[in-house]
Amino acid sequence: MNTIETLFQQLTKMQWSDYLDIAIVAYLVYRLFPLVRDTGTKQIAKAIVAILLVAWLTDLMNLYTLSFILEQFLQIGLIALVVLFQPELRRMLDHLGNMKFHKFFGVEKTGPEMAPIVAQTVAACEVLSRERVGALIVFARDNRLDEYIKTGTKIDGQVSDQLLRNIFFPKASLHDGAVIIRDGRITAAGCVLPLSSSNRLNADLGTRHRAGVGMSEASDAVVVIVSEETGTISVAVGGMLKRHLASQTLERLLTNELCPEENTDQDNPVQRLKQKFRKTGKEERK
Repeated sequence: MNTIETLFQQLTKMQWSDYLDIAIVAYLVYRLFPLVRDTGTKQIAKAIVAILLVAWLTDLMNLYTLSFILEQFLQIGLIALVVLFQPELRRMLDHLGNMKFHKFFGVEKTGPEMAPIVAQTVAACEVLSRERVGALIVFARDNRLDEYIKTGTKIDGQVSDQLLRNIFFPKASLHDGAVIIRDGRITAAGCVLPLSSSNRLNADLGTRHRAGVGMSEASDAVVVIVSEETGTISVAVGGMLKRHLASQTLERLLTNELCPEENTDQDNPVQRLKQKFRKTGKEERK
């Protein structure tokens, strides 16, 4: 009971700036938390939590020798974390640097209509799969992928079945690289992507699949891969590879990832707040 009274007294002493401070910190945590859920960043978070937990237990149990060792380690812990988790930290900073400002603050801008782009991509993948022609198609989302676009040839062309098939034609000069689609247009072709070093991938997967998974690990991009050897279609998202997809499954998956129109209002806290105010206003008018 005393704890509740103390808490109530503290709340009554708080000023408007304190509430604003709490609200801003809570919103920043809400927006940054998805980064911690990524595979690489999760390892950093686990390491920090484990070190802090052990340090707290050693202090609680009066383990002076172990506590002294941990204190010495914590003094150089930041440098050690930077050295050990350099790839993960770079990936997280790249994600923050490429994140759109309006997206971070919950303000959605109307983008290009993705449904016809998805349809053209699926049609091209069907033909490429049937003819056993390898392909690597990257759909950029919040991450702009500028550093990877620079490795290829800029095109800035409309996404079409014919253009995608021509790019990946075996004798074409750009067929070995990846096509990057950004803002609804083919931005570049012949791009070089980072290879995944994950041990979870099957040994029979070649460079094209490892590049697709690596791209999905390094960014929030959606990557479509068509195998040259088997003709199977795969999709890599968030470091996970979904293989042996039929054309209908591919279209449904790309639609869910690239055209989340019905989920936009549910995922956006600003839109949810607006809907709540609208609903309240309608009820008051009634």
